[in-house]
Amino acid sequence: MVRKGQLLARIDPRPYEQALMQAQGTRARDEAQLQAARVTLSRYRTLLGQDSIARQDVDTQAALVKQLEGTVMTDRAAEGVAKLNLDYTRITAPVAGRIGLRAVDVGNTVTANATTGIAVITQMNPIDVQFAVPQDRVPDIQSRTTQGAQLPVRVLDRNRAEVLDTGTFLTLDNTVDTSTGTVKAKARFDNAKANLFPNQFVNVQITLRTVDAIVVPVTAVRTGPNGTYVYVVNADRTVSMRTVKRGESTVDVVAIVDGLKAGEDVVTEGGDRIKDGARVQLQGDKPRVARPPGAGNGERRRRPPA
Repeated sequence: MVRKGQLLARIDPRPYEQALMQAQGTRARDEAQLQAARVTLSRYRTLLGQDSIARQDVDTQAALVKQLEGTVMTDRAAEGVAKLNLDYTRITAPVAGRIGLRAVDVGNTVTANATTGIAVITQMNPIDVQFAVPQDRVPDIQSRTTQGAQLPVRVLDRNRAEVLDTGTFLTLDNTVDTSTGTVKAKARFDNAKANLFPNQFVNVQITLRTVDAIVVPVTAVRTGPNGTYVYVVNADRTVSMRTVKRGESTVDVVAIVDGLKAGEDVVTEGGDRIKDGARVQLQGDKPRVARPPGAGNGERRRRPPA
């Protein structure tokens, strides 16, 4: 990690120091000539007031002063360029962040506008995450941001098992990617724990609004000829097929707008092997053991005597 303005490398400054000294000497010489020309011009004007010199000589001296003023201005600019080049021999960090592996070693020659550079610094705090938003969701996001809402965003790892960081939605791009039907978006994160790394692949969850609804796992909702339905588990361990109306959904759950009450159990696994009215066994139920005929009825049979 490097700070902004921290010294990273140095280029041999001796040629640039000599160039600066040369520029300073040239400026000092020309400034002395300008000062002498101004003194002469002042004397000429005094003599002109006494009618002891021709006006042409005064005008010529005034033009010389103007010329030397331009020369001094050019010298000062050249001196500024020399100072700037000397400052460039100190390579400092333009931003605070994490620096990568150096591309040059001590003693190597470097040039301006090199494609490799000396090192690459990536800002870590804060850090932006770029992701794609379906174009159908763009109006919802714009509506919420227009209202001034700060949309919370969570970043999860590749397996969606761990939340790496939380931040806020930043902005949307201005075009739709015609190949994917999505719009690029950005969210900003403090990244205080440095869990996010540049060019890392992550999953993003953005919360547009909070909906109070009954939700079921995605695997519980099925589609048939009559529409969307779920299998509801009754008290006697039989199932009933019930038509429902689905609402908002995520990767894991689906909101049920109509057709289901809170607290009802639904089948999430094995739904393709059951039908309406079938009996199911829930996790945690004791398996039923088949008993031999006559067992458990309290009767004992005696064999007749031979």
